[in-house]
Amino acid sequence: MTAVLPERPGTRAGAAPVPDLLERLALAPADRTAVVADGRARSFGELRAEAMRIAGRLAARGVGPESVVALCLPRGAELVAALVGTLTAGAAYLPVDPKLPAERRRYLVEDAGADLVVTAADGAAPLAEGVPHVAVAALAAPGPELPYLPVAVSGDTLAYVIYTSGSTGRPKGVEIGRAAASALLAELEGAGIAVTEGGRVGWNASPSFDASVQQWVRLCRGDTLVMIDDETRADPALLARLVDEQALTDLDITPAHADPLLDLLTPDDGPRPLTLLIGGEAVSPALWRRLARLGERGVLRTVNLYGPTECTVDATAGWVDGADGPHIGSALPGLRTRVLDEELNPVAEGGSGELYLAGPRVGRGYRGRPALTAERFVADVAGEAHGGRMYRTGDLVRLLPGGRLAYLGRADGQVKLRGHRLELPEVEAAVAAVPGVAEAAVVLRDDVHGAPGLVAYYRAAGPVTEAGLRERLTAVLPAYMVPAAFVALERFPVTVNGKVDRAALPAPAPAPAGNAAAPELTASQTLIAGVWAAVLGAPHVGPDDNFFKLGGHSLLAIKLVSRVRAELGVSLPVKAVYANPRLRDLAAHLDTLVAAAASPNS
Repeated sequence: MTAVLPERPGTRAGAAPVPDLLERLALAPADRTAVVADGRARSFGELRAEAMRIAGRLAARGVGPESVVALCLPRGAELVAALVGTLTAGAAYLPVDPKLPAERRRYLVEDAGADLVVTAADGAAPLAEGVPHVAVAALAAPGPELPYLPVAVSGDTLAYVIYTSGSTGRPKGVEIGRAAASALLAELEGAGIAVTEGGRVGWNASPSFDASVQQWVRLCRGDTLVMIDDETRADPALLARLVDEQALTDLDITPAHADPLLDLLTPDDGPRPLTLLIGGEAVSPALWRRLARLGERGVLRTVNLYGPTECTVDATAGWVDGADGPHIGSALPGLRTRVLDEELNPVAEGGSGELYLAGPRVGRGYRGRPALTAERFVADVAGEAHGGRMYRTGDLVRLLPGGRLAYLGRADGQVKLRGHRLELPEVEAAVAAVPGVAEAAVVLRDDVHGAPGLVAYYRAAGPVTEAGLRERLTAVLPAYMVPAAFVALERFPVTVNGKVDRAALPAPAPAPAGNAAAPELTASQTLIAGVWAAVLGAPHVGPDDNFFKLGGHSLLAIKLVSRVRAELGVSLPVKAVYANPRLRDLAAHLDTLVAAAASPNS
C-alpha cells in the first residue's frame, strides 16, 4: 500500500497528514458500483482489477512516479480506468480532450514532456512525433488478477498536469501533487459539501478542466461516478432526466447551464437529495435568488465554489441562501486567504484588494516555466512556516464580515466565459498570427448577439475575411476561445500613452436581421421565428435563415430549447438545433415531434 503522506511545505503545524486518495479507493466495497457509463455499471472490484492491469503495463513501459501519461480519451469508463491506473502506477496524468484541434493536442503533449499517450483506438494518428502511443484496450486487456497495491508515493509526487490559457500566447501546465489532491477531498467532506456516503456524482466537466478533479476524487472515497455524455450535457431535458434516473446526489455545473435546468429540477412530489456545486463564473443576483428560493423549499441545496487551477480546484465555498447576495464564501479548511492592496498590506473588512491563497493545496507551479512560477507563486507575507508560498490569483475581491468574500472581477487580461478560464492575450496572439492580419485586439463584451462573447478587432495588411479568420482560429483554438464576432478597423483607437484604448473599441454590428422580405410563414415557422427573435435579438427572421449564422452558439441553443419547451410544451433536443439550423427545417422537425406526441400510440 502507499505510505502515509508527509506534510508538504506550508502545511500548518500540527495538521494531521491526509491519506492518499488510492488508500481510500482500496477500501471501497468491491461490489459497490464505481462507474456508470455507456449503459453499463462497473464495480469497485472491477475498477481496481482493471487499474492494476493498466498500472502493470505502464510500469513495463518505464512509467512511474514523476512520469506524465497523456490521456486522449473521451469522457467514459475507459477514461476513469486509465486515470486510476496511471495514478496506481505512481505517475501523473495529462488530460487531452480528443475534441481539441490537432495542433493544440500536439502542443500539450510536447510541452508537458509526456512519456506516453493513451488513445481510444489502435492506429490513431500520433499526437506528437517521438512520443509512444498505446490504445487503452491494450493496457486494460485481461491478464493475471493481482491484489490492488498502488506504487508508493510521497505527498509531493506529481498527480496531474492541467493546462490553462496563457497570457504569453501559449497555454501553461499547472502541476498538482498527490497530497494536494487528497486534501481537496478531505476538505470537501470537512466543509459539509460531500456529505452523502456512497453518493452518486455526475461527472459533468471536461477532463481538460480542473472541475473534473473535484468529481473523480469522490470516486476514491467510494462514491459512484455517473459519466455524462456531451449530448446530455448540452440538453437540459436530458440532463434533468439523467439526474432523476441515476438518482444523482451531486452535480457540478456552471451558472449558464444551471439556469435553464432549474425549471426541470422542481418536481411536485417532494424534495430531492441533490447538491448543485456551482462555479466556473460569477453567479448573477437573479440566479442567486432563484437558487436560494429552491433551497428554502428543500428542492435542492447549492454551494458556490471558487478556485483557480493553481490551488487544486476549489479554494472557497459559500452556501447559496436568501440572507445575502452573491458571494464566494470563505476559504476551505486547507487554504488561507489574503486580501492585499498594491503594497501587499492586508485590507480591512469592507475593503477590496487582490486575493492571494496560501496553504498546502497551492500547486507546485507551472510545468517548465520557472520564471512564470516565480511571478505567480510568491512568498507568503504571513506564512506560519518557513518557506510557505501563496498564489497570486489576479482576482479582485471585497472582504465581507466573517471572512466571506465577494468577487469583483479580474485585475489582468484573464476572463471567464461560460465557465471557461481564458487569457485574452492568447486569443489575440492567435488572431495576429493569421496571414493578412497586421494588428489584433480581443475583448469580452456583454452585447455580442444578446449574450457575453469574445470580439476580435483586427487591422488587415492583406486579403482577409471573417470566414477565413474563423476557419484558421478553429484549427488552433478550442471552440470556446474562438471569437463570436470580428470587427475590421482601419486604425485602432489609442490612449494618451499610445496603448490600444480598449474602452473605445466599437461594439460589433448586430446580428443579421434575417430575411425581411421572406414569404408568409407557416404556423410552426412563426412560433420558431418568435423564439429565435427573442433569443437572438433578430427583429426579422425568415424560413431560410440559419440559427448559427444569425449569431447562435451552444449556450443560445440551450436557451432556445428551453424557450420552446416553455412556450410550446414540446421537448426539443439541442442536437436537433444543430441538425436543423435552418428555420424551415427546424419547424418541420418540430411538426414531427408535435404529431408524435399527439399520436394515440405515443
